Amino acid sequence: MITVNLYYAGKGGAARAFAAEMTSSGTAAAIRAEDGNLRYEYFFPMDDPETVLLIDQWRDQAAIDAHHASPMMAQIAALREKYDLHMKVERFVSDDPALSEADRRFIRN
Repeated sequence: MITVNLYYAGKGGAARAFAAEMTSSGTAAAIRAEDGNLRYEYFFPMDDPETVLLIDQWRDQAAIDAHHASPMMAQIAALREKYDLHMKVERFVSDDPALSEADRRFIRN
C-alpha cells in the first residue's frame, strides 16, 4: 500500500475552495471509484486555514500510474491552476498494514 499526503496551500481560502470544488464536481468521488484507490480524503489543519491536506492511498504503484495517466489528471491540474495552489508531497510505502502489539496498547477502540 502506498500513502501520499499532499498539502495544498494557497491564499484567501483558495485551498479549501479547491477541495470543495473537487468534491462538488464529483471528481473526488470518481477518484475514490478508481481501481486500486483505498482512500481519498481532505483534512483541514486547525492552525493553518490556508492549507488543505489530502490523504491519498493506493493499492500499489501500478494503480497510481493508471490514475496519473487518466484524463482526470488534466482536470485536477486545471483546478490547481485556477486556485493558484502550491503543493508539498510526502510518500509512504507500507510493508505491513497491521499494527504491532506494542502499538495496539495505545489505541482506544
